[in-house]
Amino acid sequence: MSFKPPTSKLPHVGTTIFTVMSKLANEHGAINLSQGFPNFPLDEELKRLLIETAGENTHQYAPMAGHPLLLNQISQLIQSSYGRVCTEEEILVTAGATEAIFAIIQAFVQPHDEVIVLDPSYDCYDPAIVLCGAKPIHVPLSGNFLPDWEAISQAWNENTRMLIINNPHNPSGTVWKESDILQLELLMSKYPNTLLLSDEVYEFITFEKRHLSIHTRPALQDRSIVVSSFGKTFHITGWKIGYLVAPEPLMIEIKKVHQFLVFSVNSVAQVTLSKYLSKVNVRELGAFYQEKRDLFASLLSGSRFRLLPSEGTYFQLADFSAISTDSDVDFCQKLVKEYGVAAIPLSAFNANGHDPKIIRFCFAKDEQTLISAAQRLCKI
Repeated sequence: MSFKPPTSKLPHVGTTIFTVMSKLANEHGAINLSQGFPNFPLDEELKRLLIETAGENTHQYAPMAGHPLLLNQISQLIQSSYGRVCTEEEILVTAGATEAIFAIIQAFVQPHDEVIVLDPSYDCYDPAIVLCGAKPIHVPLSGNFLPDWEAISQAWNENTRMLIINNPHNPSGTVWKESDILQLELLMSKYPNTLLLSDEVYEFITFEKRHLSIHTRPALQDRSIVVSSFGKTFHITGWKIGYLVAPEPLMIEIKKVHQFLVFSVNSVAQVTLSKYLSKVNVRELGAFYQEKRDLFASLLSGSRFRLLPSEGTYFQLADFSAISTDSDVDFCQKLVKEYGVAAIPLSAFNANGHDPKIIRFCFAKDEQTLISAAQRLCKI
C-alpha cells in the first residue's frame, strides 16, 4: 500500500501574500514596498550596544519569561507611556508578536469556541484559531476602517471566547477613537467571560492622533492581553522579539504554551534591548515616520492614485480604481512586472476576499527608495 499523506490541519493556508510579493519583486528587480520591513540601518547606538553585549557572558538560555533586566525596562516603559504599573510576573518576552499571538490563542481558545476578528486583518490570527478547533468569526470594519459596533454586537454570543483588535491598524493605518474604546468597554461588560487580545505592535508609530492603548483602560485589564513588538518599534524586525502583558492569572496559562513553543528568547537581543530602552525616547518615533509618510504622499500627489488617511503604522493605502478595473491581486502583479514597484492587495487581509480596489504600500524606507518608487508610480 502506498503512503497516504495525512489530512492538512490548515488546508486553506498557503504561502502568504507577503512572501509571494517579495519573491515577485526580487524576480523582477522591483522596489519592494510590499512587506512591512524597513530598509534603513538600525540606530548606531543600538548597534554599538549589540556589539558590546555580544562580548559579554550573555549567550546561554535566558529565563523562560524574559531576562530580568529587560522585564524591568519594559515595566518602566509601560508606566512612563501609559501610567500602568505592571509587575514582572505580568510581562512575557516573546519571539516576536506572532509567537505572542499564537501562544495567547492556544492558551485560551477551546474547540468549538468562536473568536471575533475584524477585517481587514493580519493573516496570523486565523491559523492559530483554526488549530484550536475553534471558529474565526470575521466582521468587516466600517468604510473608514473603524469598528462597526452594531455588526460586532450581532456577531457576539455566549460562544465568543475572544475578540482580537488591532490598533493602530494594519493595513489601514487607522487609529481608534475614544468613542470606540468606550463602545468596546460597554460590549465586553455584557460578556464577562470573553477575553480581549489587543494587537498594539505599532503603538509608538502614530501621527496627528494619539494612540489609545488598552493599557490605559482599567475596566478591561483583568481580561485583556496586550501585544507589543520591539521589531516594529525599533525597526529590527529580523530580531523577532516582542512582548505581551496580561494579568497574572492569565499569564500563568500563556506561559504554559510559551515554554513549550520557544521556551526562551534570544538572550543577546534581550540584554541589548534592556540597555537601549534606558537611552531611547520612543515618543520621537511618530515624528520620524510622519516625515516619511508626508514625503511619500507629496511625491504621489501628482499620480492617479487616491491616498487614504494614514494615522499610524508605516503603511499607506492607495485607491487605484481610477487607474484600472483589474482585481487588486492582478493589479499588484502588473505593478511589479510593468512598473517595478511591489505592493500588497487589500483583499489579502479580508477573509471573504472583498476587493475594494485598494493596495497597501510600506513607506518605512529610506528617502531615495521612496523617491524612486514614486517616480515609477507617477508614470502609471
